[in-house]
Amino acid sequence: MSDVSGSSGRVLVVDDSEVIRHLIRVNLELEGFEVVTAADGAECLDIVHAVQPDVITLDVVMPRLDGLRTAARLRADPLTSGLPIAIVSACTQLDLERGESVGVDAYLGKPFEPMELIALVRRLSEARTAFRSE
Repeated sequence: MSDVSGSSGRVLVVDDSEVIRHLIRVNLELEGFEVVTAADGAECLDIVHAVQPDVITLDVVMPRLDGLRTAARLRADPLTSGLPIAIVSACTQLDLERGESVGVDAYLGKPFEPMELIALVRRLSEARTAFRSE
């Protein structure tokens, strides 16, 4: 994996839909983000340490390991506990409450406008950068 100079940050996009992963990737790359994708939570946990993302986006409903259980595992790992996590999914009220209880930072409902996604990821990435420099 190579760093992209002038990059806005690295985003790990986790969604079981190849179409959604591609849509998110294209929109974020057009805004200068480096994007790595995973097809489910288990794959996310397998690669997160190697990828070292600045932000993670998670779908909720995925095979093997869903987004909320993935978020809980990321929060429990000292190496990933501070990573900004955004749920990008068609969420129920229960999903929102469960996400809040495991420490999800933000939510974006599907379907979403690309500019909403970009603004959300940029805000989380900038907050992480500010946190690192303190």
